Amino acid sequence: MTETLTSNDPSAQDRSGVQVIARAAAILRTLEEDASGLSLGQISQRTGLARSTVQRIVAALQAEKLVISATPTGRVMLGPAILRLAGAVRSDFVSLARPVLIKLSGELRETVDLATIRKDRLLFIDQVIGPQRLRTVSAVGETFPLYCTANGKAYLATLDDRAVERLLGRHYEARTQNTITTLEALLRELDVIRASGVSFDREEHTLGVSAAGIALSDSLGNPLAISVPVPSQRFMEAEPLITEKLLEAKFALEALAQQG
Repeated sequence: MTETLTSNDPSAQDRSGVQVIARAAAILRTLEEDASGLSLGQISQRTGLARSTVQRIVAALQAEKLVISATPTGRVMLGPAILRLAGAVRSDFVSLARPVLIKLSGELRETVDLATIRKDRLLFIDQVIGPQRLRTVSAVGETFPLYCTANGKAYLATLDDRAVERLLGRHYEARTQNTITTLEALLRELDVIRASGVSFDREEHTLGVSAAGIALSDSLGNPLAISVPVPSQRFMEAEPLITEKLLEAKFALEALAQQG
């Protein structure tokens, strides 16, 4: 006969439950970093958890569709249930933020973009198109690099220098003759952005287009960034007003995030 040790101590059971939740969260965060999926062995290596523990927790997550099979060989990835949950949170904040974006666009008569961060790129999740005949428009769902965009640099300025280097490396592709292509030059600019709260892209990503941007977080701490892209021929004159109104929008959105 096999005996199993059990405990009737409620505090011990609570601690065990919290530990399982923490381990499950670690597994989900690890899968978030690799959209193509990971094997159980890779998850074990990256989280520091025993493979048997990973296998048990992943099985439970699969039962709830929080994790699904990515390949027939056993790799797993984030599942539709967790993506729906994440989408619901994001959509809720996007809905809350939209009146602020509309107001900002109306005051500036320019396009306003809202983006979230996906590793080393921006993902555009909402947009209010300005009324100008000559205007800049990027499709919702499109991605852009961080190092050569106003909203991307605004986000990078929220990180410390080591985190920037780990994320981007030390050398970057030149998109135009104005693109910053080295870590040293990028870090110098990020220091200026940290002091002012506003970042700029002066034809660094696309010739003929300049932009200003700010970074903030939603109610769950997820990073977001707002940019106002403008044809360069009218950007210089509009820059002071864009800077002022972007900072006002940032304060308004931060207040909404705290309420959420």
